[in-house]
Amino acid sequence: MGKKILIVDDDPEISSLVQYALESVGHEIKLCENGRDVIDMLHDFKPDLLILDVMLPGIDGFSIATEITEDEQLSSMPLIILSALEPSRTMFQRFAQVSSFLTKPFNTDDLLEAVKTALANHA
Repeated sequence: MGKKILIVDDDPEISSLVQYALESVGHEIKLCENGRDVIDMLHDFKPDLLILDVMLPGIDGFSIATEITEDEQLSSMPLIILSALEPSRTMFQRFAQVSSFLTKPFNTDDLLEAVKTALANHA
């Protein structure tokens, strides 16, 4: 059975690509396009995994990751970070729950492998 995954990205093309790839292997997907709504959606949807863009309107991905680590209900949820900015990878190394960092553009096979690994390691 598929897992629940929340995708947070303000680029509709990226969100659609990720959603299609993950739904095609049986996961339940919800999309969020800005940083302001993420924490509420995490509490309502209760996903098994968060795929998070770094550059977002409202609140950036780093601030969201920081907030998640400080939230008792969310702190064990794995994260996959998506970014067009390779240098931002180092910012996320301090977060234990960041399972993968994928640089845009990425290969969907790499994404599926990252999702599989993240879910297996946090089962």
